[in-house]
Amino acid sequence: MKEIAHDSLHMVRLKLNGHARGAPCTPRMLLSDFLREGLGATGTHVGCEHGVCGACTVQIDGVAARSCMTLAVQVEDRAVATVEGLCASDGPLSDLQEAFARNHALQCGFCTAGILMSCDDYLRRRPLPSEQEVRDMLSGHLCRCTGYTPIVRAVMETAAHRATLQSPAEEN
Repeated sequence: MKEIAHDSLHMVRLKLNGHARGAPCTPRMLLSDFLREGLGATGTHVGCEHGVCGACTVQIDGVAARSCMTLAVQVEDRAVATVEGLCASDGPLSDLQEAFARNHALQCGFCTAGILMSCDDYLRRRPLPSEQEVRDMLSGHLCRCTGYTPIVRAVMETAAHRATLQSPAEEN
């Protein structure tokens, strides 16, 4: 029986924040490490490495996912979005990022990228959540600095703002 080489490299190609990218990795490399080390997407933070804290959350095909619980080879030919993709590098912040800044929804910032990626996905699926629904969604994220209240405020503000953009203009 032939022994399997566990350190062999595999070229993983994906669409990262809308751009075709690729890099070699070992079959057991985590997506979080691949993004940071292989592709230079250092906005994705690694906290617990057990899928508990949410700091490493990215979007895979538009759905929030823990990158520390996903192998890089699992995202072959898929779309991965990181916090760097929420706005253009030379453009303004997204409305969600601006609401986070206005509401002081970040302090040390370690958890913020993962929270933003989850909130962005959640608001697409649930455009007008209740405050309790936002709190429930955030229960999968650990933040030691903010106490969550400013984060909830920022998400609710973003949802309300987006709702005004979606509603037809009232006739006079």
